[in-house]
Amino acid sequence: MLRSDIKLVRVHRARRTLVTAATCAGLALGLVATTGLAMAAPVSLPDASASSFAAPGSAVTISSAPTLDAVTTGADSAMTDAQAALASATAVQADVASTGLPLSIGDASVDTSALQDAVDRLGSSDLLPVLMVPALSQNAQAETERVSARVAEVQGSLDEAKAAKAAADAAAEAQRQAEKAAADAAAAQAQREAEAAAMLARVNTPAGAKDYAAQLAAEKYGWGSDQFSCLSSLWTKESGWNYQAYNNDGGATGIPQALPGSKMATFGADWQTNAATQIAWGLDYISRGYGTPCSAWGHSQAVNWY
Repeated sequence: MLRSDIKLVRVHRARRTLVTAATCAGLALGLVATTGLAMAAPVSLPDASASSFAAPGSAVTISSAPTLDAVTTGADSAMTDAQAALASATAVQADVASTGLPLSIGDASVDTSALQDAVDRLGSSDLLPVLMVPALSQNAQAETERVSARVAEVQGSLDEAKAAKAAADAAAEAQRQAEKAAADAAAAQAQREAEAAAMLARVNTPAGAKDYAAQLAAEKYGWGSDQFSCLSSLWTKESGWNYQAYNNDGGATGIPQALPGSKMATFGADWQTNAATQIAWGLDYISRGYGTPCSAWGHSQAVNWY
């Protein structure tokens, strides 16, 4: 080999060493900034075995490194996602504690210690070499995904528990409403029965029977006080307005002295115990047989019966 060739090989090796060193330094210090500066274009170095610089040699290609903007944006995004995951974990655990509902998954804890550590490390990235930031961002993202998956699991179980409680509460409320409705109906029925009993007790007295007869005669037949005066005289003579009156000679029964008394069953099965039933039958009998109470009273005075 000529001395000039030996010198040329040494120069080529020195250039290759300098390019490699510059590349490593550029990556480590993150000197590729947003001004548009990039790594140099692929550099082709002559083969040391070539006898001339004009001979084509193998090319050494250096890839473009991530820009500082890309590294910063990735770190910011990872930090935002991580903080959101931490907030979600805190919120779901507070919700679990406040509801006090048992969850189907059992343990409802969310371990955020590793994620918090990743956030703390990523937050101190300004003090670290830029080359370490992407790795910290990736670690934070991985922990974010883990915590988010656990939060979703706990939230899903909590939602199921809430739905089950809501269904149970709704069923209990429906049962309560049904019981209340039944109780209200029973109370209303008892009230009606009490009123009916009070009315029966009232109408079964001579005074009460007269009041009821006067009201029914006016409402159903249009008979006024003059007709009621005749009715009062007629039934005072027949029974003294006593619903329990009974004629031992002929078997006439009740206030209107129906003969037989069972005729009054057409107006109610309680004809033996209810003066109102007897009065309703008696007024109908007078209307059909005599037209008015005064006509019935006149007939009674003439022949002593009606």
